[in-house]
Amino acid sequence: MRKLIAGMKISLDGLCEGPEGYADWVEAWSDDYDLMSRVDACVLGAGMYRNYEPYWTSVQNEPDKPHWLGDGLPTPAEIDWARFAARTPHYVLSSTLTSALWPNTSFVCGADDVAALKRQPGKDIYLMGGARTTASLIDAGLVDELRLIVYPLIAGEGKPLFTAAERRHELELQKVQQLSRGRVGLTYGTVAA
Repeated sequence: MRKLIAGMKISLDGLCEGPEGYADWVEAWSDDYDLMSRVDACVLGAGMYRNYEPYWTSVQNEPDKPHWLGDGLPTPAEIDWARFAARTPHYVLSSTLTSALWPNTSFVCGADDVAALKRQPGKDIYLMGGARTTASLIDAGLVDELRLIVYPLIAGEGKPLFTAAERRHELELQKVQQLSRGRVGLTYGTVAA
């Protein structure tokens, strides 16, 4: 069965968004989890998808112009992700959205649909959030691996990553990696209840 791998960038105090509605401490939104070669599908929530599609479309279509989420030009790694995202099937978990500009976008209604995706043949699936979607799929027992990049910052205000989790979950530390600029990469496997 395919694995569902969640990846999130958080502050040291566990926030995935600042008061502006996004993680303003993240300089680049590239694949820093080393997943592009492992996955052939992406799952995300409707709230995140509303900005995700136009952001990555602008990076792909205008890589030589500053992007609207962050400072400066897209990094080479962001341009690589934009190309990957444009050709990779995306599944948006939503009961309200029904249309998308990207041709490789489909809509799924709930955890049962995500479980069905995991049973299909193929590579692993990247769960890119947002926080509510990630917590709900962890609660449903569908997330196999959680990859966090922790930034050396106490954000203070914003949205905690696991505020929507309904119950306690045990995780098993699989890997710790020291990254540049004081960041730490943590990989956890989920432990079956």
